[in-house]
Amino acid sequence: MPRRMSVWRGVALVAAVVMLAGTAPLSAQTQGMERRDDRRDNRAGARAAKQACKAGDEKTRAECRHVKRHSKQTARQGGAEGNATTAPAKPAQ
Repeated sequence: MPRRMSVWRGVALVAAVVMLAGTAPLSAQTQGMERRDDRRDNRAGARAAKQACKAGDEKTRAECRHVKRHSKQTARQGGAEGNATTAPAKPAQ
């Protein structure tokens, strides 16, 4: 005679699986969203620096591009925000 699972145990098992499956992607998605927001802020800062440079009329286009490039490079390397823009470490295998 095979052993049968009660209906309530089956419902509890399905509910547990759904809850565990729903929580896993949230943390990874949040970190990615934070890094994307940081990159957007860095790009906006670089655009603002270039516009300010162009508005000054004392620098050439090449010099203004250099200002923008320097601003983006500083943000990539941490700048005033620390290493928030670096990718997370790879898991050990």
